[in-house]
Amino acid sequence: MKPEISRVLEVCAIGLMGDVAPHVAPSYRQATVFSTAVILSSVREELDRIAERRVVENAALRALFADATSVVSDPGLRQRLESASAGSDTDYRISALDAANDALRALLIELHVQVESLDSDAARRLESEIWRELSKSTERRKLSLGAF
Repeated sequence: MKPEISRVLEVCAIGLMGDVAPHVAPSYRQATVFSTAVILSSVREELDRIAERRVVENAALRALFADATSVVSDPGLRQRLESASAGSDTDYRISALDAANDALRALLIELHVQVESLDSDAARRLESEIWRELSKSTERRKLSLGAF
């Protein structure tokens, strides 16, 4: 038998919510068991989309950086943007995708600081693109359970 991780998390969450939590006392311990079940459900959801979200986001940031090279005035930043925009994800382990995303987001912060200091229509358009991508990134991270 090959246990599917998603199914294991689902069974554990359902078991905690339906079988364990109702029989736990006092109420704060019952709430802790229920919260653990909700966390397991959230982990299950994130597990299904974890790699895709990172690959999509990394690609979106690289595309944004490619567009930004003609707008930024700092030559060092422009070179780092060109280098980052030419990159791609070749290692799909979550740790590698996260490391790439962390580096790209750090560069995005640098870019955003630079763009905010520029006074041009191109800079304002790029700033709007940055905010649009940050908004999309937030949407990609939403859990169907909402805040808990």
